[in-house]
Amino acid sequence: MSDHSEFSSTPVSEDQLVPWPRVAAITAMVAFSLPVFITGLEIYQGMTAVGALIALIAGSVIITIIGAVMGSIGAKTRLSSYLLVRIAFGDKGAGFVNMAFAVSLLGWFGVNIDLFSDAVLRLARQVFDIELVNWHVEAFAGVVMTVTTVFGFRAINILASFMAPVLAVVTALMVYTAFTDPELAQKIHSERAVSLTIGEAISAVVGGIIIGAIILPDITRFVRKWQGAIHTVFWSYMVVELVVLIAAGLGAAATGRDDILDVMLDLGLGVSAFAIVIFSSWILNSLNLYSAVLGTKATFPRLKDKLVTIGLGALGIGAAFLNILDVFLDFLFFLAVIFVPVAGVIIADYLIIRPDAYRADTLANNRAISIKGFIAWLIGSLISALGSFEIVPAMTTIAAIDAILVSLVIYLALSWSERTPGDAKGAN
Repeated sequence: MSDHSEFSSTPVSEDQLVPWPRVAAITAMVAFSLPVFITGLEIYQGMTAVGALIALIAGSVIITIIGAVMGSIGAKTRLSSYLLVRIAFGDKGAGFVNMAFAVSLLGWFGVNIDLFSDAVLRLARQVFDIELVNWHVEAFAGVVMTVTTVFGFRAINILASFMAPVLAVVTALMVYTAFTDPELAQKIHSERAVSLTIGEAISAVVGGIIIGAIILPDITRFVRKWQGAIHTVFWSYMVVELVVLIAAGLGAAATGRDDILDVMLDLGLGVSAFAIVIFSSWILNSLNLYSAVLGTKATFPRLKDKLVTIGLGALGIGAAFLNILDVFLDFLFFLAVIFVPVAGVIIADYLIIRPDAYRADTLANNRAISIKGFIAWLIGSLISALGSFEIVPAMTTIAAIDAILVSLVIYLALSWSERTPGDAKGAN
């Protein structure tokens, strides 16, 4: 990854643009990830069949709308999410926001290595009767994911293009096997304890992918036509992710298991379960590290891309070795709260207040800090945190959506007198 190949401080050049299906392959791979399967299983177990289906569809619609807006902004401007943050919050103001993004993504890089390692150890033991050493698996996974990221977007894109069809076939096999159970319909509608409300289930769907939707410009900036970003989001979130969530519920119903790996093994997936765990984790973590590098480079543009990637990858692997990430999860939750209202400020600023500011020229003579953007962001973060802990009632029952709406409305109210006419530059 050369210093300019990933366009960490400049718009993507025309010769680097690709058809939208290649970008959709990357976001679809994230939908095939283990956390998404786990979310679908837990929602099925905690609700009636009808309630679960309503929650899954509603959550998918919400995340599709957010992803479509953020993704199209990235495709029109050709700028990464971190450069968009610089324009919205100012050079100095964006430093704190972008580094919070980078730390959060790096933390999840380490968490996913742990999750990946646990799954591989279990599958190796149960499928092949092989005992692996935990730190060997973590080290190998971390190095492979880091090396993939060193080669940048192109390497992630090629890997995803090859692997997405494989995981689609495995998921289809999971659904087909579940449907071979003659008592499946009876099991789906069987009585079970309802432990989740519709709002909580929708929050689980939205919360599981919201950060990915907000930083979607990091990959949709490579789409040739901005409409391709809409297609990418629709097929990834409204189709693929929804199918994966439902597949997990069907598998849980057919097997009666409450652990996604047990579900896969009981359905006879065996080696295919390895494909889901290995390849989805590979892509997901490469994207986490890729975006963490972009965030760091946006704040410290003089650093070398390759050295930043290797350094951050080593930090993530080291954190996994130390097994401190269980404690770190609470910290990561609060950092995730910081992500969400940023989208409200960017959307309001780009669509209504300063549409003509979102171009590369602005970065050359950018403002130092946007006080109004920070006020909207802080209040949105506070609302998100208080709503998550049920200290204040949620307006929409979904804390993340409350945060985006609050930050958007407050920023519009504070900045309305500054709005400028004109379309955003860079639209194609």
